[in-house]
Amino acid sequence: MSANEILAFDALSDRVRRQILSALGEDGELTVTEIAERVDVVGRSTVSSHLRILRTSGVVNERRDGRRRYYSVDTDGSIRDAFRFLQGLLGAGVQLDMSASEAIESEGQPHKKVG
Repeated sequence: MSANEILAFDALSDRVRRQILSALGEDGELTVTEIAERVDVVGRSTVSSHLRILRTSGVVNERRDGRRRYYSVDTDGSIRDAFRFLQGLLGAGVQLDMSASEAIESEGQPHKKVG
């Protein structure tokens, strides 16, 4: 596993950070206040702490506009590497499932006699 994948999975190991990422994924770019309204299990300062972790791990981007900071999913950051890792696992799993299904189906079919 690459360093970027490890960073992303570490950042996403927390339930609140996953909720933040989900809010950003659904609504796009949001301020801390907007995120805190959507993730109502913690306060604004805790959301800020979690955003710092997500930002430093390459999962979230920060854009400043005057005094406001806007956050969005960093689709080119470490989350992309983690996604590719998961795609590889799922792809291998699907291939294994298909191979197992084909083996079960072929066992149930009568064999043709040759000659």
